[in-house]
Amino acid sequence: MSGQPGFMSPFNRPQCLAAAAPGGKASFTHPGKAILAGGIAGGIEICITFPTEYVKTQLQLDERANPPKYKGVVDCVKQTVNHHGVRGLYRGLSSLVYGSIPKAAVRFGVFEFLSNKMRDESGKLDSKRGFLCGLGAGVAEAVFVVCPMETVKVKFIHDQTSANPKYRGFFHGVREIVRTQGLKGTYQGLTATVLKQGSNQAIRFYVMTSLRNWYKGDNPNKAINPLITGLFGAVAGAASVFGNTPLDVIKTRMQGLEAHKYKSTMDCAVKIMKHEGPAAFYKGTVPRLGRVCMDVAIVFIIYEEVVKVLNVVWKTD
Repeated sequence: MSGQPGFMSPFNRPQCLAAAAPGGKASFTHPGKAILAGGIAGGIEICITFPTEYVKTQLQLDERANPPKYKGVVDCVKQTVNHHGVRGLYRGLSSLVYGSIPKAAVRFGVFEFLSNKMRDESGKLDSKRGFLCGLGAGVAEAVFVVCPMETVKVKFIHDQTSANPKYRGFFHGVREIVRTQGLKGTYQGLTATVLKQGSNQAIRFYVMTSLRNWYKGDNPNKAINPLITGLFGAVAGAASVFGNTPLDVIKTRMQGLEAHKYKSTMDCAVKIMKHEGPAAFYKGTVPRLGRVCMDVAIVFIIYEEVVKVLNVVWKTD
């Protein structure tokens, strides 16, 4: 049997895959490399795209019952710059910088760990398994990083737009939230966050895996140009926006300073539908679409390029 053409002993498989890696993509990415590369990519990305995240959050918090403060994306940007200058579009950035690095690190680390277990003998990951690995990565980042980070971010941005802001900075805000609401105060909207992040990453990695497999065809070691990776990432990001913006709106409401108005995630959804109608579930879609497409494209490009460098300087085979 071992002499037959095409037969691959399971004992020889890792060596074969490792040997194939230098010819194109690495068949397996060590989770440690994924954590480091993901963290670097996440930190750079958020510094580039934060203004769109700020505008999206402002529009979602601008409930119709208030009445609305902003007429739209352009008006939100105009009012913010008029009152606070261009730097006003970066208020709350620190909370996301502190969270984006570990978020991307956990996401890619968990994804690579799971995908390494689920690839076939040739090192290929099909789209269905990519979906499951993305789901696992999304749930992990939601529980360990995103929920507390997003809760603080939303409260901070909401507080900064009030007449008398009470938080002097990120760490002061965290201390005040924990002091007045306990650790539980940083885990508001956990269910909505898990649903949002899980579906987010499931959709993104499903689309990315499908597009990569289509592009590579019968050659699993075919290299992908960074621009192509960015294009695939933008498509994956757009798909996730249209797929789960309603969950993002609910999560933002659950984590705002007026979260006490809602008894649960379901109660929040019901009240939004009752008082504002179905269109309210897609508030902030335009700025979110712009940010997420850039976000996913930038993160995947930087991640892949950093992994290539790490494969040279950090031998794990």
